[in-house]
Amino acid sequence: MPQRLVIGLSQSHTLSSVPQTLAALRDTTKRAADKGISILLFPEAYLGGYPRTCSFGAAVGSRTDLGRDQYLAYTKSAVDLGDTPSGAGDAWLENKLPVNQETGRRGDGTREALEEIARETGVFVVTGVVEKAGGSLYCSAVYVDPRRGVVGKRRKVMPTGSERLVWAQGSASTLKAVVATIKGVRVVMGCAICWENYMPLLRHSIYSQGVNLWLAPTADARDTWEPLVRTIASEGRCFVLTANQCIRKKNLPSWVTGSTTTTRDDAGGVRVHETLANGIPVGTFKGGLRRLSMTRTEENHEIAWKCDNETIDETNPLENGVAATTTTQKQNSPQQEGGDGDEFVSTGGSCIVSPMGQTIAGPVWERESELLYAEVDFEDCDRGHLDFDAAGHYSRPDAFKLTVEGLDLTPPP
Repeated sequence: MPQRLVIGLSQSHTLSSVPQTLAALRDTTKRAADKGISILLFPEAYLGGYPRTCSFGAAVGSRTDLGRDQYLAYTKSAVDLGDTPSGAGDAWLENKLPVNQETGRRGDGTREALEEIARETGVFVVTGVVEKAGGSLYCSAVYVDPRRGVVGKRRKVMPTGSERLVWAQGSASTLKAVVATIKGVRVVMGCAICWENYMPLLRHSIYSQGVNLWLAPTADARDTWEPLVRTIASEGRCFVLTANQCIRKKNLPSWVTGSTTTTRDDAGGVRVHETLANGIPVGTFKGGLRRLSMTRTEENHEIAWKCDNETIDETNPLENGVAATTTTQKQNSPQQEGGDGDEFVSTGGSCIVSPMGQTIAGPVWERESELLYAEVDFEDCDRGHLDFDAAGHYSRPDAFKLTVEGLDLTPPP
């Protein structure tokens, strides 16, 4: 029996709310079904959003009230899939956890909406989500089978750089491969999110499970990304789908790009307003300008002591040789920076790669809504194993061994 399927990805970006993004996901999946696509990948953090360019008001040793308001807005845009902070595993997958007595379900209904989309279209959907569990956020990817519903969920084990401020670390047990038989073709799927793909041991843990389809939702639009996924495809002798968001600055959430307005109250104090996506002014502070007192330690480290609120003449911002600072820092909108917001903050680069490391579709750049797909023969994976099997005859298992906490590396039945 032919082992051919049409697989694809959506290069698209998060919209201003979860319901809008879910509606776009539904429309895209319907278009994919019309084109015969059986497996469809959406980008990292597609539901919930990737907070590109946002600092959340954080520096080493310091967080701002405005940054906390931004985190509140981000938390409200995340989705609740009904899982626990530690991850309930099979109990969550099989809907065995207690439900809310008022709603009759766990979570906010996003899981059920995704299952309905997959069931209606007949498309196996994999999408990136920002998942809220307890008081933490996780960068996750969820697998949704048209017949069985949600059959797996990944949580990113190592957020990159500033992502670590807002995303918790997921468990390595979620690296478990997912198996689906689609139109008579057995597909073993593994998922590595963004820079997890740079982690050699993580890659080997997925290769060891016998995957023939590698899913790489990402936020990396650099030209070094395609060579990486081509290496993974040839190293794992598997097909690779990698999907990234393509988004302009003006389409980022307003709590990221919103302009700050400054007014003065009757006492002459400074009042700063930051408008979030829901239209609520936040980050409001009162008081005049603040004075800093500087002290040096014996090790020649500077310590800045914030004095009580005290009005300083703004026309003379230096007092005793120390620069004065306002209670907040102004954030400019794209228009204030001299642009119109049409510049890309992520240009995409989504593509499909064959088991021999050849790019067979894409990469596509600067296209905000693009459906990319190709018909592939999964027997090409076995053909490629003639001379290379990273987890088998080429691996020297007598000399090299890998164990992963909480994860069985045995290929699934």
